[in-house]
Amino acid sequence: MYGSGNQPIIVLKEGTERSKDKEAQFNNIAAAKAVADAIRSTLGPKGMDKMLVDTIGDVVITNDGVTILKEIEVQHPAAKMVVEIAKTQDDECGDGTTSAVVLAGELLKQSESLIDSNVHATVITNGYKLASAKAIEVLKEIAVKADDKIVKKVAITALTGKSVGGEGDYLAELVIKAAKSVIDNGKVNVDDIKMEKKVGGVIKDTYMVEGIVIDKERVHSRMPRKVENAKIALLAVPLEIKKTEVEAQISIHDPASMAAFLAEEEATLKGMVDKLKSVGANVVLCQKGVDDLVQHYMAKQGMFGCRRLKETDLESLAKATGGAIIGNLAEMTAKDLGKAKLVEETTVGSEEMTFITGCTNPKAVSIILRGGTEHVMDEVERALNDAIRVVGLAMEDDRVVAGGGAPEIEVALRLSEYASTVGGREQLAIEAFAKAMEIIPWTISENAGIDSIDTIIKLKSAHEKKGKDGRYYGLDLDTGEAADMLKKNVVEPLRVKTQAITSATEVANMILRIDDVIASRRGPPMNPMGDPNMGGPGFGGIGGMM
Repeated sequence: MYGSGNQPIIVLKEGTERSKDKEAQFNNIAAAKAVADAIRSTLGPKGMDKMLVDTIGDVVITNDGVTILKEIEVQHPAAKMVVEIAKTQDDECGDGTTSAVVLAGELLKQSESLIDSNVHATVITNGYKLASAKAIEVLKEIAVKADDKIVKKVAITALTGKSVGGEGDYLAELVIKAAKSVIDNGKVNVDDIKMEKKVGGVIKDTYMVEGIVIDKERVHSRMPRKVENAKIALLAVPLEIKKTEVEAQISIHDPASMAAFLAEEEATLKGMVDKLKSVGANVVLCQKGVDDLVQHYMAKQGMFGCRRLKETDLESLAKATGGAIIGNLAEMTAKDLGKAKLVEETTVGSEEMTFITGCTNPKAVSIILRGGTEHVMDEVERALNDAIRVVGLAMEDDRVVAGGGAPEIEVALRLSEYASTVGGREQLAIEAFAKAMEIIPWTISENAGIDSIDTIIKLKSAHEKKGKDGRYYGLDLDTGEAADMLKKNVVEPLRVKTQAITSATEVANMILRIDDVIASRRGPPMNPMGDPNMGGPGFGGIGGMM
């Protein structure tokens, strides 16, 4: 920048990079599209998996969009915004993360030609807002009521395409049972469903326990394996001699003093067990350590005890048993104890686990996951989490839409009609939005090895020819033809679709409104040719994104 005397005026510090106007917009769009392309092949029942290896060699194998995007380290700021869509979709719905990201990428891709044609970004974003509102209106119009049969179909649809070894029907029944067990005032609280994984067996060996299961065994072999009518003490304090905060040494010269010191220590530890006995506890579950001598006294008193529980397990137990988490043993009373009909140590696979069943609050269940390897169980856990969340949405909202690309095609057709009624340049943006909606059935068919152009033509034809019944026609991946998805049992909660469209539109609009990127230098300097893909922050292209 130069003043009137042609002297350069330095506004930004040395090394700062700046891209403006179309360059900035196209760079940001390219980065967002790269994120969408990275997970696009995982979409749909026939989607492929990704193997992610981190810096220490840990492996994750999944086709879950949000898991993939959390694992890869995205650097480009516009790309990070797209990753946030997946996280929001996961938090709100638990499913539809890949769809939301792919749709955002396509909305930005469709906007490129409009920007090239000198349509202002504000006009595009206004058009996208109008289209988004109309799309959600259309989705609500074509949604159907969810009864018990449809809710099961929702679970099966969510599990289809996941690595669950062909056990979709069995796991769907399990998901429905778990969701119904924890429903409260019409809302499914997913936090009340606990999952524990044990390697061994096959996926079909997965089962549900009405109660809480903790991956711990009793601390002493002479403790009872089973306690009926359990009165449970939940401790957040250690049952051992407290260490001093500062370094201290005790010097004892007299053997009698030494004996007295040891006796006092033993009496202190015995006093802890006596206190637990006095309030009526026969099961002790401790978040911290338990001294060997305390274990011995507890075993003599016939108590069942576990140590080093996770804080989340302790909180779940407090909720399920009605007990209070104790922070000071001296102030504990009988009212603080939790209650359960049975506490039992049971062998699962080759390891011991503790089952707490018949709880005061029955709205607490656990699912024991089984599988051949850790990677299989991790993916089954992700699949079940998604299925439980979408079943919860279907139960809460009582509204579902057909799957298989049916709602997207219906929205695309209705938006094309709506665009002509709006007029002005916004019409172009609404038409671009309609075109972008086709990316979902396009990608589903592409991942299944079916010709995408033929698919879109068949679906549009079915929707237009069959009137109101046509709105439920999506892609049958077995035949490659258009079919009624409600009859094919392919259904998804309405909220998954509306949230995906809303999130994708918001982030696309935010990226489109950026016309200037000012970046301080990070990392190695740019190479002499000025190529950001060969060093530097990589704002100029996709190379520096991941």
